[in-house]
Amino acid sequence: MTPSTQDGWRVGVLFSRSGTTGVTETEHYNGTILAIDEINAAGGIHGRPIIPVCRDPKSDNDAYRKLARQMLSEDELDVIFGCSMSASRKTVLPVVERQNGLLFYPSMYEGFEYCENLIYTGATPNQLCLPLADYLLQTYGSRIAFVGSDYIYPRESNRIMRDLIEARGGETVAEHYLPLGVSATEEMALIREIEQIRPDAVFSTLVGTSAQAFYTLYDAAGIDRSVCPIASLTMAEGEIARIGPEKCSGHILAASYFQTLNTAVNRAFVAAYKARFGGAAVTSVWSEPAYNQVHLFARALERVGTMDTHRIGQEVLGLDFEAPGGRIHIDPETRHTWLTPRIGVARPDGLFDVVWESGAPVRPDPYLATTRFEEPSLREWA
Repeated sequence: MTPSTQDGWRVGVLFSRSGTTGVTETEHYNGTILAIDEINAAGGIHGRPIIPVCRDPKSDNDAYRKLARQMLSEDELDVIFGCSMSASRKTVLPVVERQNGLLFYPSMYEGFEYCENLIYTGATPNQLCLPLADYLLQTYGSRIAFVGSDYIYPRESNRIMRDLIEARGGETVAEHYLPLGVSATEEMALIREIEQIRPDAVFSTLVGTSAQAFYTLYDAAGIDRSVCPIASLTMAEGEIARIGPEKCSGHILAASYFQTLNTAVNRAFVAAYKARFGGAAVTSVWSEPAYNQVHLFARALERVGTMDTHRIGQEVLGLDFEAPGGRIHIDPETRHTWLTPRIGVARPDGLFDVVWESGAPVRPDPYLATTRFEEPSLREWA
């Protein structure tokens, strides 16, 4: 018998709990561990527990590659829940393919990818960028400034958002990219430019500590957030708590999940998360997709009965799950997830008021093959 069937179902958990993206990836980690705890408390899969083998790559891409190889080869694992930034996913992907592993990836990302060895449970650009572009133009104005970290996700996401803004009659008034971990001096230069050009909104794809510093400096500069907010796809409840909620109220997030969703499933999720990680802990679009994908994996494993990555990967396709953010569905054609897009505005307490949501889950379109940039996406207000 293999170690998986003797002792339990051993899986890899590969998220950074330190470094540039330590805050958000710790939330990925927490969502993963909470789901594993729940499944094991309910009796595991075929009477055996899921056993997480956890590694911390510390936000270093070389470490992601090394640890993924170790997990799949030396630790003899078949399934990994892991990666957050697109750079880390791109680094790990060849290793997973070579070892015929299965990677569950929980982050929103720039799209334009398909892999038989991946299941994508985060949002694609059509699910977030389209409604956000409409919301900014309708609510704040047509002059948008773009800032981002200098790697593939921000550049591709900004390209898509820029095309959307301009197709809808808007204007790009600035576009800048900064290295991860950039100094405050360089970020202050961006703040000064924003003060001078006075855009109607700033679309930010800065990530990690760079984003946290930018929001802090934005507040210190006294820029009126009711007139010129920062909009993003990533600045959620956990990082806002780290920055200070009073510094972030009025800023905008497009996401498939917010802690404030008032459903029985979400209330139970939030309560369980706080019971496990402390009363001050907040759920977010980082923890929720990570939680969801473990439950999807467990359902597939229950049906397959063996740690066969191809069969598990096939069994996940088409699965539905009543997630904290609403019903989700793994699209068999794209291996991505049907999700409910939403737009939230940050409150003084660090949570979000949902100001718009789609009436139903939206099909993922990672290659933007069927998306029409000229058509508005906002159909009704929440």
